[in-house]
Amino acid sequence: MKEFVLAGNAGGVREIDFAAELNEEQLRVVEVGDGPTLVLAGAGSGKTRTITYRVAWLLAQGVPPERILLLTFTNKAAREMVSRIETLLGRFPHGLWAGTFHSIANRLLRQHGFREGYAPNFSILDDEDSGDLMKLCIKQSKVDLKGQRFPSANVLKGMVSYARNANRSLKDVLDARHPHFSPFADVVLRIAEAYERQKRDANVMDFDDLLMVLLSLLRNHPDVRATLSEQFAYVFVDEFQDTNIVQADIVHELSSVHGNILAVGDDAQSIYSFRAAEIKNMLSFSERYQNAKMFRLVTNYRSTPQILGVANAVIAHNENQFAKELIAAVPDGEKPLLVPANSASQEAQYVVEQIAQLLDADVQLREIAVLFRAAFHSQQVEFELMKRGIPYEYRGGMKFFERAHVKDALAHLRILQNVKDLVAWMRVLSLQEGIGPATAASAAQNLTQHDDIDTALRASPVRGAKTGRGWELCRGILVAMHSAKNPADALRAFAGSDYEDYLEAEYPNARERLDDLEQLAVFAEQFADAAAFLDAVSLSAESPDSKHQTPDEEKIILSTIHQAKGLEWDTVFIIHLAEGMFPNSRAMDDENGLEEERRLFYVAATRARRRLVLSYPITSGYEHVELRQPSQFIAEIPKNLLEEVRLRYAGFSPPSSYVPPTRKSWYAADETETTIVLDDAGECVTKPMPSAFLRDIDEL
Repeated sequence: MKEFVLAGNAGGVREIDFAAELNEEQLRVVEVGDGPTLVLAGAGSGKTRTITYRVAWLLAQGVPPERILLLTFTNKAAREMVSRIETLLGRFPHGLWAGTFHSIANRLLRQHGFREGYAPNFSILDDEDSGDLMKLCIKQSKVDLKGQRFPSANVLKGMVSYARNANRSLKDVLDARHPHFSPFADVVLRIAEAYERQKRDANVMDFDDLLMVLLSLLRNHPDVRATLSEQFAYVFVDEFQDTNIVQADIVHELSSVHGNILAVGDDAQSIYSFRAAEIKNMLSFSERYQNAKMFRLVTNYRSTPQILGVANAVIAHNENQFAKELIAAVPDGEKPLLVPANSASQEAQYVVEQIAQLLDADVQLREIAVLFRAAFHSQQVEFELMKRGIPYEYRGGMKFFERAHVKDALAHLRILQNVKDLVAWMRVLSLQEGIGPATAASAAQNLTQHDDIDTALRASPVRGAKTGRGWELCRGILVAMHSAKNPADALRAFAGSDYEDYLEAEYPNARERLDDLEQLAVFAEQFADAAAFLDAVSLSAESPDSKHQTPDEEKIILSTIHQAKGLEWDTVFIIHLAEGMFPNSRAMDDENGLEEERRLFYVAATRARRRLVLSYPITSGYEHVELRQPSQFIAEIPKNLLEEVRLRYAGFSPPSSYVPPTRKSWYAADETETTIVLDDAGECVTKPMPSAFLRDIDEL
């Protein structure tokens, strides 16, 4: 047993028994982590604990705090680690360098940035500031659009940022990720150059500059690199799998003298390639650092063996990875459930039924999460939760009906339903180029004077060529929607109109927003007329009081998987596990897309501590029903690792007259081993849910 007494403050220092407080895997990292070291820390394996004890070990050996650099990806992670180190030491580790890549870069550039031409008092632009500067550069470029939509400042900023962090040319990024803007390539490059020049002239940096300038400083000035890399005798990097090329190069330069780099992460949780994170930084670690050591932390303190069995089975299919298998340190639990449902609506009703029962069993709201691959997958579950009055918190963006593009679509539909809706008119008019707030308000007042939509659409509420073009585009959208036979077709006409060009030009995630609009149209297929649909949407926001609400505002968590990384809950539902949904169909176009999608599933599954439920709809749509195969990830899980659930909807009607089921319409069937089949009545037959998790559904 090894005990160390930290020197230098005998009265208030805690003795640390490292051997007693760490498992063998963690202790090996703490004791022999000198030199270039890669720690493969599986989900729930005590990654943060290992890092903080390693820092405490070094301090116990007499390493001065100011010679230790701890790099993280969030300020919260940095604060948590420093707090844990303080608890371990019994005193605050004054002098320790701990923070995000950007915050550490800022500190270093305040001291040495003048070598790269920046005065020490340089300003840092936040996202809004940098967007405003990009807008100015676009305006000063005097782009001749000739009626075409040019990418917005935010879209341009996203292109420039990705190119810099991925170490790719802007032209390459434009062609690969935004080919619809390729005709503007010369103009885009000119604006990007102006943006860089304006920042230099103003002695300001955006967040990307902090990293780029620091790397340039380290490479162009050997004396600075030698000073800093001599100072930082030990460099720690948390979540190494999330580093981009620039960050990995900075770490390499800062550790060039002593070579003591401890990179901790999990290649199986590398899910941010869209932000230019580069998994090769981990996979090629031993190639970059000669004589590198590698340790594996595979003892999982979070999930049951049954949940880890599912996660291990799926991730094993990835080829580009460090093979490892998580081992549970907690007792056995229930098998994860596999739940095919007839439709997304039935899937949502099932999920919310189980949530309600868990709440009735005194499970806390904050211990339940519903996870999904894409934001639009949550719409049906949100609607069900709102109808039941179960409070929820949405992570990964706005709640479905609060998203700008959804509200844009609904505003157009409201006008067709009520021509005197002033607020809706102002919103739809303001979307068009050439129509500012004042013009939109005046035109809206004029349009609401008409008694019917046909008369309003023949009006000329604006003057001038530019505003006139805007009105014609607005009118064209409304005419196309007005000719549709039902609200679903009207919404699809809206999504396929000039509004699609608006989204492409205005938002970096335009395709995801179009997916949202399609989901809204699918939801609208339940309604024969726009009035009923709009009523359902509007009234859903005014949920009745719920017996599940608590004084401290506890809420169910609805989250994209990307936003859920690093978190955990007792019960996790992973929904929409169908082909084309998860894995995401667009991700499959990328060379390494499938493996990253598989890592996303692994991250989602390992968020669960006790209960994991996998579900998917076997049909999509209402009027035009399409059959969907279960996700290939489900096929990769041995059948004996899952408990199948059979759902039936009593009195199933043809899709065109589909009515969402009520609680009384659910029932469980007898326990017979069957295959998943969609019969002529639209029933999905599988194995029923175990009684340990779900009460007899007949009691509902």
